[in-house]
Amino acid sequence: MAVAQQSSKPKLTFFTYPSCTSCRKAKAWLSENGVKYEERHLFKNPPSVEELMEIAKMTTNGLDEILSTRSQKFKDLDIDINELTVSELLEMLSDDPRLLKRPILTDGQRLIVGYNQSAMKNLLS
Repeated sequence: MAVAQQSSKPKLTFFTYPSCTSCRKAKAWLSENGVKYEERHLFKNPPSVEELMEIAKMTTNGLDEILSTRSQKFKDLDIDINELTVSELLEMLSDDPRLLKRPILTDGQRLIVGYNQSAMKNLLS
């Protein structure tokens, strides 16, 4: 009797939004390379505050790395994010995921924000 082998690779979570061009490119690359992932629609199933905290821990530049400061939604906020606590900022991002850069791809250890083909290749190695 053969024993099924479990993959040693962690499961990938892919936070995406269908009308996002970078998300579509990343999804196509993942599909072309046979990469299995759990797709999460950012607006229908946004990351929780706890998930965002885990994502933030994987960044090299803190929350600035995942915050979409060039988006119209962010500009409309008219607030100084430096005056917010980390908890307040995470809550805001969870409540309004349009403020997040996308796509976000993570295996729980490493993080890719945006479409970055070379980083995606490295994530798989």
